[in-house]
Amino acid sequence: MRCPFCGTADSKVVDSRLSAEGDAIRRRRMCVSCNERFTTYETAELSLPRLVKRDASREAFDEHKLRAGLMRALEKRPVSTDAIDNAVKTITRKLWATGEREVQSRLVGDWVMAALRELDEVAYVRFASVYRSFQDVNAFREEIERMKNRDESQNKS
Repeated sequence: MRCPFCGTADSKVVDSRLSAEGDAIRRRRMCVSCNERFTTYETAELSLPRLVKRDASREAFDEHKLRAGLMRALEKRPVSTDAIDNAVKTITRKLWATGEREVQSRLVGDWVMAALRELDEVAYVRFASVYRSFQDVNAFREEIERMKNRDESQNKS
């Protein structure tokens, strides 16, 4: 591992342990040249399925794009970065769990909608307005009514 401080290609591992989520190994390293310490993370490299878009084009799943979409919907909303990170991890794990080589982007969009519904209702409506291409105020009103009805039916259960 190359030292981020001096660029030397040799370092030694001082300590190794599992990350809190258990899906990565955290390694403390020390450069043999400058004696600076730094941390690296080792994760399994799994190939995620490609997304099949509405126009039938295909593109690689991009976790950064997913996070950016969530951040855009949650802009100026009281949701922690940890909650957003957990939503991204959950959606990514669901994608791995499909076991498919290609997945409809609509499925990922539905997972994002479900995650946003749990995190923040305003962000959910923001995302839904773009995702479902709301054309007017009535579409917003209908979606809010669906949310109210769903909440009422869950509260009765």
